[in-house]
Amino acid sequence: MHNDSYSTRYEEAGVDIRRGYQAVELMKKHVASTYTRGVISDLGGFGGLFELDVKETPNPVLVCGTDGVGTKLKLAFALDRHDTIGIDCVAMCVNDVICCGAKPQVFLDYIALGRLEPEKVEQIVKGVAQGCKEAGCALIGGETAEMPGLYQEGEYDLAGFCTALVDKSKVFNNAGIAEGDVLIALPSSGVHSNGFSLVRHIFNVDDKPEILKVFYPELGMTLGQALLEPTRIYVKEVLELARHITVKGASHITGGGFYENIPRSLPEGLGARIRRSDVRVLSIFKLLQRTGSVSEHDMFNTFNMGVGMVLTVGKEDAAAALALLEGSYHLGEVVANDKACELV
Repeated sequence: MHNDSYSTRYEEAGVDIRRGYQAVELMKKHVASTYTRGVISDLGGFGGLFELDVKETPNPVLVCGTDGVGTKLKLAFALDRHDTIGIDCVAMCVNDVICCGAKPQVFLDYIALGRLEPEKVEQIVKGVAQGCKEAGCALIGGETAEMPGLYQEGEYDLAGFCTALVDKSKVFNNAGIAEGDVLIALPSSGVHSNGFSLVRHIFNVDDKPEILKVFYPELGMTLGQALLEPTRIYVKEVLELARHITVKGASHITGGGFYENIPRSLPEGLGARIRRSDVRVLSIFKLLQRTGSVSEHDMFNTFNMGVGMVLTVGKEDAAAALALLEGSYHLGEVVANDKACELV
């Protein structure tokens, strides 16, 4: 603890730097639990040091990703639950870089608050650390910024950045995708971290936060529990699959849903054809559509609908992929249709 570091005038302006030091002490054990072999610096320095192991990577390529949690945070505020939202932050970054076939190595987080509450920050970082462990990467640093007047009391923003590593020869290259290839669905854990502005609008969460504590039989839990369910992290299963078969492409289903994200992984001249009846839509999305009277197109263009990631493999590899990926299923096929997604 920095006992001699304290500014009376700064505290009068709303910032007590001692709270920051306390937060660091509380989060240290969570951060340390993520350390992998490459970490060569301790928390608290000006930069996080990580030694890359490239012995099995002759042509190393770094893949970087950054993202935030978005307005899902508003639900965490309303329910005063902050220990899982960090998993979402990590997931939104690592699930993007795994679409290149890259293994996440390091992660950094950024937390901005109006007033720093050390115990709350510890809970946030606890979730970040859990996400890093699920992704197999190290949390080697970050920033906690206290900014009175910019954020309302009790609110904060959370974002992250990750760096991943892949050999150039093993990057998922969509140039090999051909008509007749198979689309494999990896199920989502729920709404994940996209579309929450529409979710909040449908349930009028901002004006009636008590709706989050209502139990819905079709969900088997309260609305708040279902909506705060952390984003599933796909890193380890996708990397394991790539050890056995050729993964030609991968799409992380985030904002824009099926229509925007699946075509992003396909080359020019090819598109995706998916039978609507084959999509295993989760109950939370059925509830959202019914309550908000949302069109099917808008649902599939906003939410993941129960599919968090889509992998493209050759027809000859489809059976092996389905056997290796627990809970996965055949979603559709690649067709001659210029970068469009058809739901039939």
